[in-house]
Amino acid sequence: MHTTVGIIGAGPAGLLLARLLHNAGIDSVVMERRDRGYVEQRQRAGILEQATVDALRAAGAGARMDRDGIPHHGIELRFGGRAHRVDFPSLTGGRGVMVYAQTEVVKDLIALQLADGGPLLFEAEATGLDVDGAVVRYRHEGREQTLTCEYVVGCDGFHGIARGAVPEGARTTYERTYPYSWLGILAEAPPVHDELIYAHSERGFALASMRSPSVSRLYLQVPNGTDPADWPDERIWDELDVRLGRRPERGPVTAKAVLPMRSHVTEPMRHGRLFLAGDAAHIVPPTGAKGLNLAAADVAVLARALIRWRETGSAELLDAYSDTCLRRVWQAVHFSYSMTALLHTEPGQSAFATRLQLSQLERIATSPHAAAELAENYTGLPLPD
Repeated sequence: MHTTVGIIGAGPAGLLLARLLHNAGIDSVVMERRDRGYVEQRQRAGILEQATVDALRAAGAGARMDRDGIPHHGIELRFGGRAHRVDFPSLTGGRGVMVYAQTEVVKDLIALQLADGGPLLFEAEATGLDVDGAVVRYRHEGREQTLTCEYVVGCDGFHGIARGAVPEGARTTYERTYPYSWLGILAEAPPVHDELIYAHSERGFALASMRSPSVSRLYLQVPNGTDPADWPDERIWDELDVRLGRRPERGPVTAKAVLPMRSHVTEPMRHGRLFLAGDAAHIVPPTGAKGLNLAAADVAVLARALIRWRETGSAELLDAYSDTCLRRVWQAVHFSYSMTALLHTEPGQSAFATRLQLSQLERIATSPHAAAELAENYTGLPLPD
């Protein structure tokens, strides 16, 4: 099989790229090693920046999001026994975010791709990759097969084949592992608040989020290596009561998992005819809600470059892809790192360090300039022109 763009990975990045290319008349093939059911139920992010919302609309995948998504115009910071609201529109010239789960984004994009897009192959595992010849070897329906392309895009995550296909001497890795994790739950219970609550506590960080008006997504900072079985539902709810400073309405917990925290960037994001996008190139802690949004930004930049190449023959934007994306990636990495350091309690943290955190939170609560810096990064920096 031959196509213009071979896309490895049917997460939000790969599916969104396929749709943007399809709309521009550029053919692609998407292959995903997991089955459709697994991909559509994979729990990840739920906060969409304005640029991501715009990209989904441009791809034709905005109808259900606009109907069922929940626009948010601020967040609540809780610290020192009090709450402070950061109002996004007044600090950013009108911008906000949309609460719409990654599972729903993926379902929308899969439905569109299967209805009128190029091939979308589930349970198709890439087993080999020639980055210079743009050849993907893969196993599908019990047979070894080959896909030849003009370009290959790796949207298959940190552990996927694409990132590993870049020789070690041709890439540089930057990484930080955080000394704590998140215990996350999904619960059939109404949200604690109509906006997200980010809570600083000497007992550790807590976050109250949502997936819908009847489903809550809640997180607790826990030590690395925590076993979810050591946290029965009642213990989780009791700890949320203390850290959030308000009592969530309790309901059945339908999912529970521990999420390690790390920052990781691979440079460059291109090698030969292979481009890396999303988690294949960079990972951020979830504190700043940047993972899915960075992936969407990557493929929006790449789609524009591929369209320019197809229309004019110029590879100028393709050649600039890595540098263009990395400027925005590092800004998001810095923001996610800063938010994480501001709100979490390090193991054995000193009283001095805690006072510094509270001082910075107070600064955000009292200075429009400090609050605007947070709001502008949270709602999303503009895509490169």
